[in-house]
Amino acid sequence: MKDGTRMLLSRDMKHDILEKLAEAMYSFKAYPDDDDYTSVSQSLISKHPSLTEPGPQPGYYGWKNSLKFKMGNYRTKLRRAGCEDVIVNGGKRSKNNPEGESSRKNIKRPKRGEANYLPNLPDRQNEEGLESARLVLVEEMKKKQHNGLLMANLMDQTFSLRRQEIVKKEPAVQDIVERWPALFTEGEVFAEFSRIATKHLESSFFESLDKHTPRIIELLQSKKGAAGLKIQELMANLSSDVTARRSVVLKGLPIVFGDDPNKFYKTCFETTKDEAIDNVTVGVLTILSEDDPEQPVSTAIVLEGGIVMDKIRDLPQAFCLIFGLTYALNLDYPKCVGNTFKFIQSVMLGLGNKALPPKLLTVKNMLFDE
Repeated sequence: MKDGTRMLLSRDMKHDILEKLAEAMYSFKAYPDDDDYTSVSQSLISKHPSLTEPGPQPGYYGWKNSLKFKMGNYRTKLRRAGCEDVIVNGGKRSKNNPEGESSRKNIKRPKRGEANYLPNLPDRQNEEGLESARLVLVEEMKKKQHNGLLMANLMDQTFSLRRQEIVKKEPAVQDIVERWPALFTEGEVFAEFSRIATKHLESSFFESLDKHTPRIIELLQSKKGAAGLKIQELMANLSSDVTARRSVVLKGLPIVFGDDPNKFYKTCFETTKDEAIDNVTVGVLTILSEDDPEQPVSTAIVLEGGIVMDKIRDLPQAFCLIFGLTYALNLDYPKCVGNTFKFIQSVMLGLGNKALPPKLLTVKNMLFDE
């Protein structure tokens, strides 16, 4: 520390350091991004200054590059050992497999803070046994009175089988509805999100939404121009009612971010429901009574052009559920409200990469500016 003497590392010692770092990083992320490698390398030489590298480059640059290679080797070892979250990306193009797809193409990995993206099957369990449990679940869902405790236990038990099927095979949503009908109940949407992201979605979502609602409403009211005109129409529905305030915020944020909420939020009468569904790929459908158009009969969730959940109590609850389903079904965010979903994930729920595009970062700074 006094004279800046650097440590002369043997090859074996450097290997051991990199191996331990890779093992620790993998416990957080199977596929770290560039910022993660930079952060770890900087922390290494900060904790142990004698490992700082000489030269004009930052003193951690070589460690960062070496760690990237070591992480790739570590994943290869785990792939050979049978870890599903890296096996799923095996078989890419190489000199031994020239016909395989590009190593950078169609990589299946957590991108939104999923802690359990693709778990292995439980110890002493196989696909046949878990498939039998799935069939019991299907039969239970056919009953008028479900055994909630049995369903919850079986859904926990079959989580790994379900994730492997959804992530690896990428089935159509309607196929998942047929095979896993219990997944499309409110309780199990939230339970599945908790299994994947280790966070209680419903309470976290509404707690954050209510916390930021006053500042977001101030932001909405300050908007001018075309966006301001659209927001003025929304403000006509603003009242002291909690549900009304939540609805205004959830419909207003897409306008602020340049999304298109009209493609996501749809309204129809009971008699025109089928026609309305044909015009929605993914979104929230509010169904009105022709006798009383001011009072919604039901709120439904549409995915891939079909209703997967209905009779939801209100629009904010439906939004929360459709957000949870994007995790449960490993779906991309709807393009028409992609910025809004990303903001809710990163800012309101604190999941995944915190890097935000400028328009989202501006709103974040406004919300947290004391």
